[in-house]
Amino acid sequence: MKTLAGKTAVISGGAEGIGRNLAETLGRAGMNIVVADIEAEPLAVAQSELEAAGIEVLAVEMDVALLEDWQRTARLACERFGKVHMLVNNAGVSGGIGAIETLDDPGWRWTIDVNLMGVVYGANTFVPLMKQHGEPAWLINVASIAGMAGAPLGGAYTATKAAVVALSEAWAVELEKHHIHVAVLAPAFVRTRIHQSYRNRQPRYAPSIAPGPEVLKIASNTARAVAGGIDVSIVGQRVLEALEAREFYIFTHPNYRPVTDQRSEAVSSAFTRAAASPLLADIKNQKIVTFDSK
Repeated sequence: MKTLAGKTAVISGGAEGIGRNLAETLGRAGMNIVVADIEAEPLAVAQSELEAAGIEVLAVEMDVALLEDWQRTARLACERFGKVHMLVNNAGVSGGIGAIETLDDPGWRWTIDVNLMGVVYGANTFVPLMKQHGEPAWLINVASIAGMAGAPLGGAYTATKAAVVALSEAWAVELEKHHIHVAVLAPAFVRTRIHQSYRNRQPRYAPSIAPGPEVLKIASNTARAVAGGIDVSIVGQRVLEALEAREFYIFTHPNYRPVTDQRSEAVSSAFTRAAASPLLADIKNQKIVTFDSK
């Protein structure tokens, strides 16, 4: 993808997994890479490996749930490379799992602050810089197939990933006139350490209740599903392919289409029933209200 050569990408959660593979994939496409991650040791390893591959890289230790960390990353990225053309909001955690009553407040706060506010802080920090230089740019938000259809017993994770999908849909319209292409990546199971997110759980989100047998069983099942997922290298190549085609929704698991089709059909049926309601007869033909700023 020739348009990426010489440009700069910032990737949160870039030390391992999808973020690490994207760093290498985009770097080999000619981009300068800023890898930001909360884990210092894997971050140093990633920096060393990327440099050995001949990729221009800056490594920054960062907690995505802290706005000041994002601002520091932006300052260091601009000092090193001048301009930033792509932000990949990749950092995320699996969050608490289990029935509604088993997820405590710290678990909710941890998941929301990392998976949702991390994306918001990233965009709030880097989009103005992209607008400022006016060159073609990209904003890629990593959600999940769980954000396209609710995953039972994964309420916090599902809620935040659905929010990332909705935000991406809104931002795609908002940023089009600024030549910023927005995309949302929604993978299913990929062989990463997402199921071990607790290793990075910040002390301020320490759990208030111990996990019960149901939670431990779900965690075990999730670990097996992740182990059977696709190789992370496929994701990076798929993202590059999708960016070249200017796709918005980037899917890596076409076998999950029945899940989203079922949801779409349910939504369509619900609208049909609403249109048939005598209570709504005066509304169904009204012009819809949009907030498109173009």
